[in-house]
Amino acid sequence: MTVPVRPITVRHITDPRDPALVAFGQIQERSYYAPDMLIPPAAFPQLVAGRGGGLRENRILVAEDATGQVLGGTVFHLLPEAAFSSFLAVAPEARGQGISRALHTARLEEVRARGLAGLFADSVFAGRQDAPDREAEARTGTNAVTRRRALHALGYRTVDVPYWQPVGGPDGGPLTDLDLLYHPLDEADSVPTALVTGTLRAYWTAWLGQDRARSEAEALAERAGGELLALLPATETPRYWRA
Repeated sequence: MTVPVRPITVRHITDPRDPALVAFGQIQERSYYAPDMLIPPAAFPQLVAGRGGGLRENRILVAEDATGQVLGGTVFHLLPEAAFSSFLAVAPEARGQGISRALHTARLEEVRARGLAGLFADSVFAGRQDAPDREAEARTGTNAVTRRRALHALGYRTVDVPYWQPVGGPDGGPLTDLDLLYHPLDEADSVPTALVTGTLRAYWTAWLGQDRARSEAEALAERAGGELLALLPATETPRYWRA
């Protein structure tokens, strides 16, 4: 069946009272299999108001149709050297209409306008996802394999480094089922380790504090083992996990 394509407008939310924030929050809650691991929708007004960001300049964009209905949105952060995407979601009933690409293109326009190097994100790798998470994700109509293919098509590449989120896993430990992805604006096939660690340190500082963010970035630099990191297809995981 062919899905009718609606005219889409991407809009930057600047008013913490904008009702589109509530609509996007509802999409986030029903589009991701573990919404409690994401920035909660209740925090969206604070992000828009610019509170608590530290070195991060928070952005929320929404995609709307001609009637103003919110079909998707994204939360991302402009940092000193690059940007980091926390989340992008499209309403299940609106998938397949180019909304993710429209949102991603709008983000890249902001990244380019700021003179930043590119856009980072992280994403679960199917080979390290446990069975309960796979089953939960299937109930949302998505899976990790399809998502990584879509991210590759958008221009993301896997950073060839052992990466994990410092907190959020079992007993509060690191999340190790994720890979770090990067969309370079210059279409490079590698990324400087200093750009990776500097961006993550700035991103992590808002929720880990300066000391912990610095130590986690230093540990990542040690695991990197060099000044440049290869960029692999986004469908692949770093060589560390294949050893």
